[in-house]
Amino acid sequence: MALWGGRFKQQASEQFKAFNDSLPVDFRLAEQDIFGSISWSRALQQVNVLTEQEQKDLETALIDLNEKVAENPKVILESDAEDIHSWVESELIDRVGDLGKKLHTGRSRNDQVATDLKLWCKEKGGEILFALVSFQQALMDLADREKSTVLPGYTHLQRAQPVTFGHWCLAYVEMFNRDIGRLNDALYRADTSPLGSGALAGTAYPIDRNALASDLGFRAPTINSLDAVSDRDHVMELLAAASISSVHLSRFAEDLIFYNSGEAGFIELSDLVTSGSSLMPQKKNPDALELIRGKAGRINGSLMSMLMTMKGLPLAYNKDMQEDKEGLFDAMDTWHQCLDMAVLVAEGIKVNSGATLAAAQQGYANATELADYLVGKDIPFREAHHIVGEVVLNAIEKGKPLEDFTLAELQTFSDKIEKDVYQHLSIESILNKRQVLGGTSREQVEQTLENIKSGKEALFNSQVIGSPGAQQTQSTLKLVQQRLNAQKAEALSVRRAKMTDVDDIQRIINYWTEQGETLPRSRDNIVHDIQNFVVAETENRVVGCACLYIYQTGLAEVRSVGIDVEAQGAGQGKAMIQYLLEQARQIELKRVVVLTRVPDFFAKLGFKKTAMDSLPEKVIKDCDICPKKDACDEVAMQYKVKLDTHFKGQVIIESEAQ
Repeated sequence: MALWGGRFKQQASEQFKAFNDSLPVDFRLAEQDIFGSISWSRALQQVNVLTEQEQKDLETALIDLNEKVAENPKVILESDAEDIHSWVESELIDRVGDLGKKLHTGRSRNDQVATDLKLWCKEKGGEILFALVSFQQALMDLADREKSTVLPGYTHLQRAQPVTFGHWCLAYVEMFNRDIGRLNDALYRADTSPLGSGALAGTAYPIDRNALASDLGFRAPTINSLDAVSDRDHVMELLAAASISSVHLSRFAEDLIFYNSGEAGFIELSDLVTSGSSLMPQKKNPDALELIRGKAGRINGSLMSMLMTMKGLPLAYNKDMQEDKEGLFDAMDTWHQCLDMAVLVAEGIKVNSGATLAAAQQGYANATELADYLVGKDIPFREAHHIVGEVVLNAIEKGKPLEDFTLAELQTFSDKIEKDVYQHLSIESILNKRQVLGGTSREQVEQTLENIKSGKEALFNSQVIGSPGAQQTQSTLKLVQQRLNAQKAEALSVRRAKMTDVDDIQRIINYWTEQGETLPRSRDNIVHDIQNFVVAETENRVVGCACLYIYQTGLAEVRSVGIDVEAQGAGQGKAMIQYLLEQARQIELKRVVVLTRVPDFFAKLGFKKTAMDSLPEKVIKDCDICPKKDACDEVAMQYKVKLDTHFKGQVIIESEAQ
């Protein structure tokens, strides 16, 4: 069904229809179009265009339609509809008849598509933020593992000065940190709702656009209707963020391709990300990295295409803007795919520390140290630079490193050189001297890692403190961290408990009850609360349990936490608590409490101490049966959950210890 045609005497040609139709591309906006339509129906009800029953009937039909799309998105492509908007409207009319024709009252495809696209960008951007942080975490893990490994540093692809492999990893952590800031900043500016702007002049109906924007999950409505329907800044900004990040990914890939080469031999890539040759059986090709490097060009090309499309367009909407989606979808998908692949690459790298050390010891990387040594002997740097250049030239002719020169040989170049020179020429000396903030010394690398882990490092703070962008960055990254925690819990085989786990749960609780660490739970009590338990598994054997008991007041308690002794130290306890906190966030609990003898453990997870008398339900329920009632040695702690921001079109719960 076409959304236009009354003014025309003839049907459009099939050739024009194939050229004009955008459904093969914009079908991906189905969910956004459906939920935008639901919000619009609510707005129409508020201005009495729709009755309450009509709105309910439309919303029910649209939700049913979304379920159909979720089951099989490609069903949309079986239609000959012009675009996703006409497909949704046609399907709606099939379900509710002429009522479906009322939905478009006061709305244009111009503000409709602008809204759909912004909603999609918010959702996809949130997924990529998660992917960026996941990749940063993989780099952090690699940096931690190889923080002491010596690596030759390069300028002009010539060996320059030694660094550590951990320092190399942290360089990319910094790059992708800026990518996070750019993406988040772009998403903040994209977080305004165009709906209600009509074709270009606004709608004639008294729509409350603030309420409409809020219903859609936007922080605010757009201000100018002309700008709103023709704005594609958010597309260009996202493509710019993707392009810069893809350049960083390409540089990361290029470094590793070189490190993996037979000439360098610094690393070996996992079999999971490499391929072989159809002719040469000895080959192990770094295809994943080469594809990351290659796909960066596609992403950059999408940005250039969009910039050229928009550069000469008059206000307001022009059909040229239909070309905004194909490149955007491809670039964002490709960016996401490359980040996920980069995680797999980083996780599987094996570093040949012998080869990296040997390479760092070659190439006269200690020449700068000899120059600095001479400066310390009151020789001006430029003169010292010239002297060392002559030493290096002589060393090359003799084919030996600087540290192998005898003192007498070195003194032929300068009588200021003494026997203490050799302590300045070792790799360890070179690294240890780089103690300045941001330097490559092992201590600095370890300190940076520790600061990031403890939250002291100003990582992920690319916006000005106090600005809306800074607040948005912190809000988004808290959510990303929650998702990462849940993902880690899943990786550690933490899952919801089943009835078949009751015996194992009781076994674990009974053991720790005998140790005086937890309260007893009967089998009937465990069965009754089984839906509130999670368990941790190792090799398909339950080794831990924890429970989130929910009281009627919205308070929840972490209880019955236990790990088999032989399974301790692997992180399952932390993973189970993080799993429960994510569950609390999803069901919008107000706060989570715990009574514990290990407050430091819970403090690291975001809990803070609270007064025992602030937990009346807990005191009434358990304290009277506790054998240590009169000599309580437990600490009351709480983890508050509060509404904070909007993300991906839905209200997000952000958890904060208070």
